[in-house]
Amino acid sequence: MSPLLSVRDLSVTFPIRRPGDMPWTRPRGLRAVNGVDFDLEPGRTLGVVGESGCGKSTLARALIRMVPATGRATWRGETDLMALTPSAMKRYRSEIQMVFQDPLASLDPRMTLGQIIAEPLRTHRPDLSGAERRTRVAEMMERVGLLPQMINRYPHEFSGGQCQRIGIARALVVEPKLLICDEPVSALDVSIQAQVVELLRELQRDLGLAMIFIAHDLSVVRHISDEVMVLYLGRVMEAAPKEDLYAAPRHPYTQALMSAVPIPDPAAERTKRIIPLKGDLPSPMDPPSGCVFRTRCVRAAADCSEKVPRPGDEAHRVACLHPGPVREEERAGAAPA
Repeated sequence: MSPLLSVRDLSVTFPIRRPGDMPWTRPRGLRAVNGVDFDLEPGRTLGVVGESGCGKSTLARALIRMVPATGRATWRGETDLMALTPSAMKRYRSEIQMVFQDPLASLDPRMTLGQIIAEPLRTHRPDLSGAERRTRVAEMMERVGLLPQMINRYPHEFSGGQCQRIGIARALVVEPKLLICDEPVSALDVSIQAQVVELLRELQRDLGLAMIFIAHDLSVVRHISDEVMVLYLGRVMEAAPKEDLYAAPRHPYTQALMSAVPIPDPAAERTKRIIPLKGDLPSPMDPPSGCVFRTRCVRAAADCSEKVPRPGDEAHRVACLHPGPVREEERAGAAPA
């Protein structure tokens, strides 16, 4: 099956001025996303994980052209989204929709639920009559679990989970092919998270959606994703089918993240050992030489400061000079949970 979206060498650089810089001083470049590659097939879900500040949300915004980016993002094997003008990109926005992290902040407080969900139809389907728009809005409300009598309420009258359902309905009412979810459950209670994730899975099955699901919680990503990509300082550290990555992670960063995932069994949770990450995330303004993860890696060697590891082309890609399973000495140095 040919990819719905094929991304190659996608990079995002923000110009940053430091306090005290003169107006004529050339701004420094902050590389938020650095050479990301992936393919996404129709009906599949790519999970994107990593710490805060690793470039997950910037990657999502680059794909829908909310921030300028370089590289290629080929849509349906034909169109490079990165090469389109803003006016030319408009026709593709109905095919690529996004659900944002903060459900309430993403909704206009001056609009009712019905107006919010109908707004994309007015923009992308001006051929529809008012009656047809109302019918589609009612159908989408029912599909995402919103009651008909809610249609004239305002966002502040809803809970966080209900606001996220409104955001999902607004994104799907124009029948997109790709839904980008930028940490859609991180602001919700655990019980509500499960409901929203299950709703997304049902909608994906019913509508044949492809999804990019961004999250911090690796257990949520495991539940919903087909492939998983791990980012660190804007670079891909590891990418593989879900079963392969969770069964045998090869990159030290992925292994450290996996070791911190809670285990439902209390006895196992008490005895598990967490692989520590040394220090804090480096500044993206001044990333380490060579492997960007080396300053926090328990497996760092002399060559890690000299060579930049690149993920290969195989199904399980690892950007590490010394990949492999967790070593005994690393386990020995790990702290109990």
